[in-house]
Amino acid sequence: MLTEEKVIEALKKVNDPELDKSIVELGMVRDVKVENGKVSFTLALTTLACPLKDRIVADAKEAVSSLDGVKEVDVKLAEMTPEEREKLFSTVKPREGVAQRFNSIRRVIAIMSGKGGVGKSLVAALLASHLRRRGYEVGLLDADITGPSIPKIMGITNRPLPSATGIIPPASSTGIKIISIGLFLPSEDDAVIWRGPLISRAIQQFWGDVFWGNLDYLIVDLPPGTADASLTVMQSLPLNGIILVTSPQELVKIIVKKAMKMAQHLHVPIIGVVENMSYAICPDTGKKWELFGPSRAEEVARELRAPLLAQIPIDPEIARLCDQGRIEEYEVEDFARVAERIEEIVPEVQPRFFTSMADFSRGD
Repeated sequence: MLTEEKVIEALKKVNDPELDKSIVELGMVRDVKVENGKVSFTLALTTLACPLKDRIVADAKEAVSSLDGVKEVDVKLAEMTPEEREKLFSTVKPREGVAQRFNSIRRVIAIMSGKGGVGKSLVAALLASHLRRRGYEVGLLDADITGPSIPKIMGITNRPLPSATGIIPPASSTGIKIISIGLFLPSEDDAVIWRGPLISRAIQQFWGDVFWGNLDYLIVDLPPGTADASLTVMQSLPLNGIILVTSPQELVKIIVKKAMKMAQHLHVPIIGVVENMSYAICPDTGKKWELFGPSRAEEVARELRAPLLAQIPIDPEIARLCDQGRIEEYEVEDFARVAERIEEIVPEVQPRFFTSMADFSRGD
């Protein structure tokens, strides 16, 4: 006689392909019912975005259909609650790097300066927002481990969720997928006091252990400087190119050139230059003021042999929207053109990249 107990017994032979444990043992099987040869049950997955859900459902149906007396099998899908996921992954760990097998990322662009305070995070957020506005699937990876600001300016408070296929990044109001160390901290003002190797490892995990899914663009917000974190990104991620951020001061120009030389040494293409804080418009007279001196954007772009992509003004509206986590609402006419230009000049084919420090030291 066909019973619920026999159905559960059959489902014990079905494993989650990534966690390599029975779906019954993992607590995924719910609401088993048997009536006149029809079997119905619910599979509660760690995430409905699981790329293996069709395989799990097919395996479960096959196992139940093999029982005597089964005429029909109906499987409904549900998603575990955050509490259920947390409990599950406190005892069962997904395989390291498994997310990479399910990610399809067509272009990876890093935002770099070499100096802090020039607006790399702003440029990264604006670029991601304008690409998203053009209908692309976009991710934003905050590689500034010790000074993460992306969650604040993008208005993200939801924590990343664990799943069998990797960490699920939360999405912004327009659908940009975001990962940042700031989303893992108990409080946004907690300090991350890590040495270089830990920072590098975290960046590599953001690439390899996050389930990004299908992305047209992944924008990487680099920390200031040319040390471990930037080196890790340029060596470990298949970058299509970098955008250098500068501001009008002579000092910034000198330091940005250091970032340029690092990129050239690592054979990473420079897509272009963005100058931030270029000017301010007086609200009363409409007069344009160059508060930090005359723009050096064209000069920097010429020296870098890269196009000047955009000049961003000093605008109180930018500060207001960043503080409110609504920067996606800000439109910069230049950035609409930047998004168009990137479509034209950034290829889908990923260039050669370094795999070890030995490659870097040789200058290969």
